[in-house]
Amino acid sequence: MVDCDVLVVGAGPAGSVAATVLARAGARVRVIDRAAFPRDKLCGDTVNPGTLALLRRLGLSARIEERGLPVEGMRLTGGSGVTVEGRYPDGQLGRALARRDVDWALLTSAAAAGADFEPQTSVRRVIVDEQGGRRRVDGVLVSSGDGTGRAVRARVTIAADGRRSTIAFGLGLAQHPSRPRRWAIGAYFADVAGLGTLGEMHVRPGRYLGIAPVPDGVANVCLVRPSRPGDAALANPSALLTRELAADPVLRDRFAGARLVQAPVVLGPLAVDASREEVDGLLLAGDAAGFVDPMTGDGLRFAVRGGELAAIAALEALQHGWPGVHARLAERRRREFGAKQTFNRALRALVGSPRGVTTATLAARVWPAVFQRIIRKAGDCDLSGDG
Repeated sequence: MVDCDVLVVGAGPAGSVAATVLARAGARVRVIDRAAFPRDKLCGDTVNPGTLALLRRLGLSARIEERGLPVEGMRLTGGSGVTVEGRYPDGQLGRALARRDVDWALLTSAAAAGADFEPQTSVRRVIVDEQGGRRRVDGVLVSSGDGTGRAVRARVTIAADGRRSTIAFGLGLAQHPSRPRRWAIGAYFADVAGLGTLGEMHVRPGRYLGIAPVPDGVANVCLVRPSRPGDAALANPSALLTRELAADPVLRDRFAGARLVQAPVVLGPLAVDASREEVDGLLLAGDAAGFVDPMTGDGLRFAVRGGELAAIAALEALQHGWPGVHARLAERRRREFGAKQTFNRALRALVGSPRGVTTATLAARVWPAVFQRIIRKAGDCDLSGDG
């Protein structure tokens, strides 16, 4: 006996969007998450124009557009001090909003659509049935906030439980690759000088700093750098982040009077490789389906559209069974994300080349039309909400 048609593990953007689409289609949906919501989450805190268009098509953008600060484009600087700026085309805008508020808006929309939500519920392990040498997932064993354990059975389970997915890693469907090994250190600062309506990317050899103004007069600052487990610098992230800002010739004056408003968060290693193994009863979505740090701020589009695609696949499985479901989902993901992931890989390779960073920033100043095309691509401005 099943407890629901679809169990969604993880209430971030991918899980909440999947739950919304499924509940609207009439499926009985239950969402569980180990955290209590709203909760803080390390992120760049920007929603680019393409993601906003997608959320608008799904009827999920109103709160984000109402509360988020407008983002008109991007500012890029290189270590030599060269600065270039570009606006999104045709008056398109992104939004900057703390991730806790984005996630809460999407989760409440899923609940409004009819999905049940159970916070502070952690997955112990997956319920697996072995049939003819092939695995099938029938649900999960969970622990609730009061420490009690129980089984939650479903016809379809969607693992949207993030980069450290208990389900994907527990089944051997995900791993952290040996390369790249990047870690993110993120924090909020008050009294940062020179903030405006542009998202900022400050590219330095081997690392980059993203800065975004968010509501309440603070700025999100996120440093992404290579590291290894045991890196002594990560033991004191406040000192690391402050030192990076103080030493940067472009940023040090702007942060001279700034102050941390909360302790930094450290996240890593960022990259996740997902297996191509097909397991009936289970679909992966969001970071659990694979992740490499998206320099262009489009991680939310991968999550939102990925959640929608997982929901479509779940509906197909509910209606017609599992033959072909995984293959179709993989092909849809390839069409949706393949070109942009290639674009992002090229940018990450650029960050690793000191000469490339200098050459690219100088070229962008000399040929602004080229940089404008990059801004269009980075912001997913040619998308009308997918579909």
